[in-house]
Amino acid sequence: MKSLGIDLETFSSVDLTKCGVYRYASSPDFDILLFGYSVDSGEVRVVDLACGEEIPADIVAALSDDSVIKWSYNNNFERVCLSNYFGTWFEPGSWRCTMVWAAYLGLPRSLEDVGAVLGLEKQKLSEGKELIRYFCVPCKPTKANGGRMRNLPEHDREKWERFKAYNLRDVEAEMQIQQRLAKFPVPEFIWEEYRQDQEINDRGIGVDMEMVKQAIAMDGRSKAELSVAMKELTELENPNSVQQMKRWLLENGVETDSLDKKAVAAMLEGAPEPLKTVLTLRQQLAKSSVKKYQAMENAVCADSRAHGMFAFYGANRTGRYSGRIIQLQNLPQNHIPDLAQARELVKAGDFDALAMLYEDVPDTLSQLIRTAFVPQNGRKFIVADFSAIEARVLAWLAGERWVSEVFEKGGDIYCETAARMFHCRVEKHGENAELRQKGKQATLSCGYGGSVGALKAMGALEAGMTEDELQPLVDSWREANPNIVQLWWDVDRAAKECIKKRMPTETHGIRFDYQSGMMFTTLPSGRRLAYVKPRIGANRFGGESVTYMGVGGTKKWERLESYGAKFVENLVQGIARDILCHAMQTLKNCAIVGHIHDEIIIEADRRMSVEAVCEQMGRTPSWAKGLLLRADGYSCEWYQKD
Repeated sequence: MKSLGIDLETFSSVDLTKCGVYRYASSPDFDILLFGYSVDSGEVRVVDLACGEEIPADIVAALSDDSVIKWSYNNNFERVCLSNYFGTWFEPGSWRCTMVWAAYLGLPRSLEDVGAVLGLEKQKLSEGKELIRYFCVPCKPTKANGGRMRNLPEHDREKWERFKAYNLRDVEAEMQIQQRLAKFPVPEFIWEEYRQDQEINDRGIGVDMEMVKQAIAMDGRSKAELSVAMKELTELENPNSVQQMKRWLLENGVETDSLDKKAVAAMLEGAPEPLKTVLTLRQQLAKSSVKKYQAMENAVCADSRAHGMFAFYGANRTGRYSGRIIQLQNLPQNHIPDLAQARELVKAGDFDALAMLYEDVPDTLSQLIRTAFVPQNGRKFIVADFSAIEARVLAWLAGERWVSEVFEKGGDIYCETAARMFHCRVEKHGENAELRQKGKQATLSCGYGGSVGALKAMGALEAGMTEDELQPLVDSWREANPNIVQLWWDVDRAAKECIKKRMPTETHGIRFDYQSGMMFTTLPSGRRLAYVKPRIGANRFGGESVTYMGVGGTKKWERLESYGAKFVENLVQGIARDILCHAMQTLKNCAIVGHIHDEIIIEADRRMSVEAVCEQMGRTPSWAKGLLLRADGYSCEWYQKD
């Protein structure tokens, strides 16, 4: 036996979508109902565990045999479920994920969608969702069903037989996907990165559950008090209703199409009473980030750790990770100077003191979310991140030497950018200091072809800039960075030529290949980014553009448009992702418990040095000669932004 394809159907009273597979599979009533499998891509068999059948001994032995590769779609689910079922933890080294393979090739992450895109002969059966609802989740007790909480095979034999057929078809569909993708294998080093990702998910990150419970209780009390205050001021039946609030605002002389964060902030400027108080209360009531505490409560397991927080290849355009369940990728920042005191008040459940000292309770709870993540067993957190990683990679790739020299000398890239844009000396707290902000806005907005719209999206107008100065700002940045601008055009030309002539092209060390209806760009690390069914089309201005098939903003498989600067963004973010993976591999003997974009969180022995971690993390990979990296870090007793 060389490989084993697996697909499970399971039951648990825990909500998988809210709690994640680690909590789901550790529930006391968790059970595996069906075990579909295929040995070496042979005939698919379904073991009906719910009706007393047993998994053959050689198949059970293969699960812990590292010489047998275990394949499944969303492999983490099968591995964690089987580990809990057998009471022995299966290490991820010999487990492979067909979903990762699909994502590596720019395909959708859902089995049903991949089957449709590839036009498989044996696709996932569409009735599966209804069958899963019937057998895999608790049912509502009624008189008609005898008050039962769960549907078993004997409750509907015909449905059960269809469920077994569904399980068998899933294994067949997964095998067909592998056959179709066989000419584009995933490199072994990617599987090594996947193994480490699984180890990090298995390890989990500690959560201070006492703090979480108190924060949820405080949020409930805060919202109740804010709602009462809103009702008294507005006399509305439901002040949370958008329509009722819009009507009240109109009656008080303010017309608005939206009540989102930006709109409310704009209305607050110069608003008279009682409008100002009502809008402030609206802001506080709308604070949704405290839902993170509820996500923690849902996900945390018996070991007081949240597991399975990271999706490998979650962003298949660049290969970057994405967050799951609690979503560590988008935690609110903390700016409270005395975090420790605020945190202790929450842990103690002292609502009155928190409200008196910090006034805005929802905002305070929001800023404390990070601090709910804690090291365990007397350890500490070491948090380290790359300094200006995308700006460094972009300059290195484009050969924009002056930018790299600023980093080499430890200079301030925003001051130096402003100095070149405005042809004068700019110091952070000195001469022409006011220009630094413009240099920062331009650096963050313009690197990937962004223009006036990008500056606005990055908050240029809110920062005090006027509409009239935005286009000159873009022009000045481009004039100061001619090699980055040239990179956009060179990449655009290389991509179009590759697609038109269906032959390899290369620029700035990036290779473009056309192969079997796919365009691949090979990054310096050797990893490839995939663009499915690329074509040359026309953009809205009547010029040539590249289009390809992918999952768009609507989450649907559709034709997307791209161009040189957009491809450069993919390349830079892809290289930045590879640098993070290289750093995590370098630090693989440390207990990494989390990573967010360009940051790593380590649960460390108290003797471990921050400097040693940063030195290891900041080492340039052998494939990125000339790229100067720098990692900065700090230690803390709970997770926070330094």
